[in-house]
Amino acid sequence: MPWQECNLMDERLKFVARLLDGEKMAALCREFGISRKTGYKIFNRYKSCGLEGLFDRSRRPYRHANQLPFQVARTILRIKREQPSWGAPKIREKIIRAYPMVKPPATSTVHAVLDRHGLVRRRKPRRYKAKGTPLQDTKRPNGLWCADYKGEFKLGNRKYCYPLTISDYRSRYLLACEALESTQEPYAFTTFERVFQEYGLPDAIRTDNGVPFSAPNALYGLSKLSVW
Repeated sequence: MPWQECNLMDERLKFVARLLDGEKMAALCREFGISRKTGYKIFNRYKSCGLEGLFDRSRRPYRHANQLPFQVARTILRIKREQPSWGAPKIREKIIRAYPMVKPPATSTVHAVLDRHGLVRRRKPRRYKAKGTPLQDTKRPNGLWCADYKGEFKLGNRKYCYPLTISDYRSRYLLACEALESTQEPYAFTTFERVFQEYGLPDAIRTDNGVPFSAPNALYGLSKLSVW
């Protein structure tokens, strides 16, 4: 035979009703599967509170051990009203000096009290905006070159191709467009070396911060190529 679901309140009512009819506590506790201590607890709660005593009570404690005393919270708000520009650290120091016998609240606790009462002014986070190097104009060819990888794409042999372009800023002349199999430095330096030999050295080269231009030894490698 399957177990029947029963309501806890109904069981307590049956238990108390049979006690009121004169049945013995010990025998009823054995029948209902509870200890005598629990049986007397249920019965005493019924006698003191009536039917309300048979409902489950909240397990929330009457008092929290770490709860801030209302006198301290009121003092925090009073100091804030007197000194509107003060923050939590200064208010805490004021409480320590004025009431040395009272355990001072933490700075975070003082801040939480002020926040609950709408006394904290929130600042909008500052967003850093990256600024690139200003692009200076040049009046002659070879004054400034621009180098960049124009994305990547897969070839028919399932290998990737990385087109490296080098152009003159003033004349817009495309100095090189090399289909490289990698963005590693040796491949790029080989292209730059050939372009230097053919067109000479520019005053400056402008690139982004991608690979390989942002590598630690990229500038060193380019400087070696431009020695001659």
